[in-house]
Amino acid sequence: MDATLALPLLVGLIGIALFFDFLNGLHDAANSIATIVSTRVLRPQYAVMWAAFFNFIAFLFFGLHVAETLGTGIIDPAIVTPQVIFAALMGAIIWNIVTWIFGIPSSSSHALVGGLVGAGLAKTGGDAIVLGGLMKTVAAIFMSPMIGFFLALMLVLLVSWIFVRQTPFAVDRTFRVMQFISASLYSLGHGGNDAQKTMGIIAVLLFSQGYLGANFYVPFWVVITCQSAMALGTLFGGWRIVHTMGSKITRLNPMQGFCAETGGAITLFGATWLGIPVSTTHTITGSIIGVGAARRVSAVRWGLAGNILIAWIITLPAAAAISAMFYFIVTAF
Repeated sequence: MDATLALPLLVGLIGIALFFDFLNGLHDAANSIATIVSTRVLRPQYAVMWAAFFNFIAFLFFGLHVAETLGTGIIDPAIVTPQVIFAALMGAIIWNIVTWIFGIPSSSSHALVGGLVGAGLAKTGGDAIVLGGLMKTVAAIFMSPMIGFFLALMLVLLVSWIFVRQTPFAVDRTFRVMQFISASLYSLGHGGNDAQKTMGIIAVLLFSQGYLGANFYVPFWVVITCQSAMALGTLFGGWRIVHTMGSKITRLNPMQGFCAETGGAITLFGATWLGIPVSTTHTITGSIIGVGAARRVSAVRWGLAGNILIAWIITLPAAAAISAMFYFIVTAF
């Protein structure tokens, strides 16, 4: 395809990718702020500004390994065309909107992965899939919430032991301050992992059209633009999902909020440095359940947690099906 002729289409597709990034920030704002809002440490409007700031500066702290995985490690970059990227983005966007409307904390990350897989399969079949990268991502669907659960549970037990002689009022006052730190760390992890996914999509699109030369890389303007779009989405919040994450799964106090956010942040930092595109939604949900289970098993609304688990499982195939449908539609015309 001639690069000059493709330019208007390329700009339009980049715009759609940035719209997905905006929706990602909107949809996943709850991941960063649900606990700090539900514990009443920060009012919602201030919490989203706090989270958006740390979402934006995340690129200063992490490499671009996740972007490389999304760009070259899910489907073969050699089969990428504008039609494939368009279909992948539409699959992810539509699934995000559906789950946002119903207040379901599904994964924007796995919706995007599902979109790529669906479009790739529709174009060339199984040969399109980079099996190693896809298996690593699918494994993270199950591992990230389990790791978040375990870390948050251990942190609650450790903190409870350290502060056993403190009065509840003193503990509450201490962790109201500490939650600012834990929320910042989680927002950094969110911005570092999630914004890179859109970077990878834009970069592989540019690469497929010959704009990056012979070697795949992520231009700096793509990094800044994606971080900005995600931060802007976070500013608009996702109040339906905030309510689900912050209060419906289990009730939290500031100490428990700190432990949930810190356990989730450690999980995200590790995954981002390893280049694994994990779900921030899965991670913080697992951490919140771990905190609730540390108090008592009955403190967790397991029925709701089960419904969220079902949403996790169906996200990737649902987004893939929508994406494949869009691919067949756009190639038919």
